[in-house]
Amino acid sequence: MSNRLPPAWAKHLKTQPSARAVSPKAAPPKAQPKAGPPRSQVDDMLLRQALELQKAEQLPEAEELCLRVLARTPNHPLALYILGTLAFGHDGEIALRYFARAVAEEPRNPYYHHSLGEAYLKLSEFTPAIRHLQHSLALKPDLVEALCTLGDAYNTFNKWEMALPLFEAALKIDRDHPVARLGLSSTLASLGRMDESAVHLKEAIERRIAVPAAYNALVHTRKFTEEQPELTAILEELRDPDHGSEGAANLYHAAGKVLNDLHRYKEAMDYFKKGNQAGGQTFDLESYRRWVDAMIETFTPELVASRAAYGNPSELPVFIVGMPRSGTTLTEQICASHPNVHGAGELSKLRRIANGIGFADRSNASLGESIATITPDLTRTLAEEHLSYLRERAPVALRIVDKMPHNFELIGLIGVLFPNARIIHCRRDAIDNCVSCFVLQFGKTHTYSTDLQTLGLYYREYDRLMRHWNNIFPGRIFENRYETLIENQEEQSRRLIDHLGLPWDDACLRFFERDGSVNTFSRWQVRQPIYKSSVKRWKNYESEIQPLIESLGDLADV
Repeated sequence: MSNRLPPAWAKHLKTQPSARAVSPKAAPPKAQPKAGPPRSQVDDMLLRQALELQKAEQLPEAEELCLRVLARTPNHPLALYILGTLAFGHDGEIALRYFARAVAEEPRNPYYHHSLGEAYLKLSEFTPAIRHLQHSLALKPDLVEALCTLGDAYNTFNKWEMALPLFEAALKIDRDHPVARLGLSSTLASLGRMDESAVHLKEAIERRIAVPAAYNALVHTRKFTEEQPELTAILEELRDPDHGSEGAANLYHAAGKVLNDLHRYKEAMDYFKKGNQAGGQTFDLESYRRWVDAMIETFTPELVASRAAYGNPSELPVFIVGMPRSGTTLTEQICASHPNVHGAGELSKLRRIANGIGFADRSNASLGESIATITPDLTRTLAEEHLSYLRERAPVALRIVDKMPHNFELIGLIGVLFPNARIIHCRRDAIDNCVSCFVLQFGKTHTYSTDLQTLGLYYREYDRLMRHWNNIFPGRIFENRYETLIENQEEQSRRLIDHLGLPWDDACLRFFERDGSVNTFSRWQVRQPIYKSSVKRWKNYESEIQPLIESLGDLADV
């Protein structure tokens, strides 16, 4: 977990005015002291110690000291807030509860509202996130972090026209703020304004602001047709140890992207491999296999039939699932080009439901017990809450698309909650799909993709689970094969819209003209007409990816 120190720390610990907080994005200025009686000196001492422990990444010890403060002074707002920062990186639900309690105790603290808004945003709860971020800015209009987080919220909420001025305002306040500068360039790129995005990224590099991340974003604003100074500069930056492992990963992947554009595939793959190794993270494949076993054993046709009777019959939800890089963004863009369909992007709401009932816990081998907790009343409540959540995004749409790829793990839950929901499974040539995952720099939730052999074995588990869902829900899951869509766009697009139960609309053939922000690695591709260059792309790397091909086994179409 990254070190995330509370921005309001200096608010009460006045003897350490230099102590500043680091949010997941950047450090805001300290809060103004609040008038009133001083805090207990013992509480202050314990919280100072907790700060030092948090800086030293001794997080359990820091948590223990905060809990001691709460035992002495129940609902101490700063102790609650620090506990929220400690939980933020690994459990957003717990963080949210702590931040909410801190806000309740001190409702005029802009930093508490900002962090609560961040927590809501992390959990895809956009309406309360925006409310608290706006409240934070009402209390402190120049709080750069709140401007940036609200910009992120609007981008995720497809309100890009509202995000852009927020990042611009943040940059006027702090020209060198890394989150403001990268956020502005990312928003411009999402709008297809690649040249403007590149200008801001080049200025960030010149001013030495978040250099590795800026280079990584810069190389994705264009396709390189000849060697440019950027490649030499990136390789030079790789010699700087101060960039750390995360910075090195950004730079390795940036170099790989440029070399790949230049068709220097062997060199590109070497850099992609180094970028994936830089993170030093491994994936517990055996634990994942046991979890897939448990899902297959738990979700039987009899169980689904008995539970689905209590689900909501709404036809509003559409779930696009599959491996990342399998065509989910392209599929969503085609569907969302229909006037009766809203593309909501990647939502974590279903995962939150799954977490709440123990489904998504990979260490939970007793999924049957978790299923038993879902009473008919709870089924109805969860489904209705989910529908309300979707309705906030598009009140009049007939279909709302959630394209979170890894919802392929939760199709059993979808079937229970929404027996009439449409499910679209995006499938692509297995080797192409895995190579595309390997060469992109995913977050920490995708550690399976950092090693070629592990990636192939993970793909086999995904395939095994999808075959099970197809058996459990015969005819319910539309398989949208990427190569078929590329080969015959109109015919396959018509099948997609028919699966949604909607009349055909020619706008679905012009998906690349659709307005709306695109917040995935596919943002450049989905603004182009259909192209075929991604089919059998893996052959460019054939000699470099043998561990992947071997681990895929009979799923590799060689």
